[in-house]
Amino acid sequence: MAVSANRLELLQIADAVAREKSIDRGIVIAAMEDAIAKAARARYGSETDVHAEIDPKKGELRLSRHMLVVDVVENSSNQISLADAQRANPGARVGDTIADTLPPLEYGRIAAQSAKQVIVQKVREAERDRQYQEFKDRIGDIVNGVVKRVEYGSVIVDLGRGEAIIRRDEMLPREVFRNGDRVRAYIFDVRRETRGPQIFLSRTHPQFMAKLFAQEVPEIYDGIVEIKAVARDPGSRAKIGVISRDSSVDPVGACVGMRGSRVQAVVNELQGEKIDIIPWSPDIATFVVNALAPAEVAKVVIDEERERIEVVVPDTNNQLSLAIGRRGQNVRLASQLTGWDIDILTEQEESERRQADFENSTRVFMEALNVDEVVGQLLASEGFTSVEELALVDVKELAGIEGFDEETATELQNRAKEYLDRLESELEVKRKELGVEDAMKTVPGMTSKMLVKLGENDVKTVEDLAGCATDDLVGWTERKDGGETTKHSGFLDGIDVSREEAEAMIMQARVKAGWITEADLAKENAETEAAEEPTA
Repeated sequence: MAVSANRLELLQIADAVAREKSIDRGIVIAAMEDAIAKAARARYGSETDVHAEIDPKKGELRLSRHMLVVDVVENSSNQISLADAQRANPGARVGDTIADTLPPLEYGRIAAQSAKQVIVQKVREAERDRQYQEFKDRIGDIVNGVVKRVEYGSVIVDLGRGEAIIRRDEMLPREVFRNGDRVRAYIFDVRRETRGPQIFLSRTHPQFMAKLFAQEVPEIYDGIVEIKAVARDPGSRAKIGVISRDSSVDPVGACVGMRGSRVQAVVNELQGEKIDIIPWSPDIATFVVNALAPAEVAKVVIDEERERIEVVVPDTNNQLSLAIGRRGQNVRLASQLTGWDIDILTEQEESERRQADFENSTRVFMEALNVDEVVGQLLASEGFTSVEELALVDVKELAGIEGFDEETATELQNRAKEYLDRLESELEVKRKELGVEDAMKTVPGMTSKMLVKLGENDVKTVEDLAGCATDDLVGWTERKDGGETTKHSGFLDGIDVSREEAEAMIMQARVKAGWITEADLAKENAETEAAEEPTA
């Protein structure tokens, strides 16, 4: 049996495949050329360098054998002597390639099958590349598709020009899809993998909700209203922070729509997920208060260094329960929306805590400075919280306290310094008893109190410190599925040290231990700063 195709048929086949697979016609023709050349090599020998060329306009097929011009022929299948080459082409030189035209072939069944496999493979690779190039720039878009099949809880979606997957954890709770269902989802990742490009969709991603609002609210699409932040508990509740660039447009009202029509369209798509639309504010205190709605807030205390905010709510009308929400949902979403850690207290709890802090500070001053309760209370009421603070403050500021003069202030400061020196000596003795090496004192930012704490946790050398992670020193917070938050202690618990400071000490220890150089550290810091720099 012989298989052949006339010139017109070759071009028709190339056009049909290119249209069906949405790939370039030239790629299909190139695949055909490779396939025909492979089949011809089966006839002329696998070592023969056979090339096939198809004229893209006329469809004419030309087979040729390429021969390398050499002084001494070692393989007659693909080499030709200089003398023979010059008989055919007088200008031939060693290293040139001579093309020798071959007669047309009729391909048998096996050769045709082999050629077909080559074409299918090349076309599949081209199709995959086209699919990747098309979707890699669509990350962040919403797409519509039809459920093709369900595999182990994940849903395979036909997008028309490619397949995508929604993993089980990227679907809303209790959401069930069947073959043929239409589905809308957010493209959050496109990756090349051995089995081809993988398009990952999500219906739980916060930006899915943002994009849905952009489709429903013309003001968002036009850029008049901007979505600044989104926090979701998929399938249950969400908060979205919005701001208007036009003072005449109410951002919350624009998102809600007439009789709630716009927000209801998004809620329906998200299987009834409740959505709180909150006016965004550059003032973090105002934004947090808005985010905790419907709870009332009496007072907020901001710790900018730790990005932590303390919210005090009234004791009445169950405001604490409202602020926290069911299973901590309200405060958790508010924290995600604002990017700040939020602590919630009632007015009574805050008053009790302030009283306890006042009494504790008073007691510390009485014991450390050997003063009576009245002096201790005076210092505590003026906002002093530690002996270190007292030792470093300007004497004139201390003398300005009602009932103190300059002599009293100087005496108090001297006692504070003596107490700190005594404490330092005790810590130094304890450090040596624990076996913490002297070199640890040279790490920038390290204090005697830290050295003792580290020694108690078996971190006694610069190498020990270099091997630590930031979480080891300052601890970490783990949030479980139910919304419960668990705080894990670090070696330096009880000492006021930030994550950045802890990380800096570890990196300096690695430099001292010879694990990295100062140049490496400077480069890493520069890269971190560049990554954190906001883009316009």
